[in-house]
Amino acid sequence: MLSKNQIKYYSNLNQKKFRLIEQKFLVEGYKLILEALRSKIKCEVILTTSSFRDNNPSFFKNKILSNVPIELISHNDLERISDTQSPQGLIGVFEMPKHKVFDSSREELIVALESISDPGNMGTIIRNCDWFGINYVLTTIDCAENFNPKVIRSSAGSVFHLSITEYENFYDELKLLKQNNFKIIVADIHGENIYNFSKPEKAVLVFSNEAHGPSQELSELADYIVTIPRKGKAESLNVASASAIILALVSR
Repeated sequence: MLSKNQIKYYSNLNQKKFRLIEQKFLVEGYKLILEALRSKIKCEVILTTSSFRDNNPSFFKNKILSNVPIELISHNDLERISDTQSPQGLIGVFEMPKHKVFDSSREELIVALESISDPGNMGTIIRNCDWFGINYVLTTIDCAENFNPKVIRSSAGSVFHLSITEYENFYDELKLLKQNNFKIIVADIHGENIYNFSKPEKAVLVFSNEAHGPSQELSELADYIVTIPRKGKAESLNVASASAIILALVSR
């Protein structure tokens, strides 16, 4: 049985500020919880209801849960903690993993994200990066945070597989990568046809906020600006959709 203070504490983990202070985050649903555990992210506790436990005995027999504390709570308390309207009956409290040390000498393609504020787009881009074998993602501080519950869900657990680092000095980091022989490729609605583009040996592929496009500072750093040519009448292409197309072409 959780106290009111514990319920409030776990509920507060839905807020970015509190997550960063406590260095913890919530994962909801058995598939995502198992994915986080398989990625060796430390789980503090799993919160569940007696009805979910009784209806899903096979889940709790999984060996990966052998050292994870299980706390039974009421459905009402679970709803107070969850950020969804219809909770799945299972919430894991995880410790934020430490960032992997980035070794640029071992990477040929890195993704950077500028001002991707929509959690759905952010999560989908992370999922696309995972699919195409990207290991490192750099973001500006105004991107949706990678441990936002909506980002976790839309990434389908891919957020646990990549090293994603938020940089206050994002543009300085890009300059350092340029000094290490990386070419900066910026996706924009106006640019070189991506189908005719030859990827340099080492590259940072940058996606920006679809409403505003790349900032002037980013555009000035770009070695190449690429676009997906339009065939129809749509005004623009969703940035997550565009990322899948461009990653498929550039990562070949």
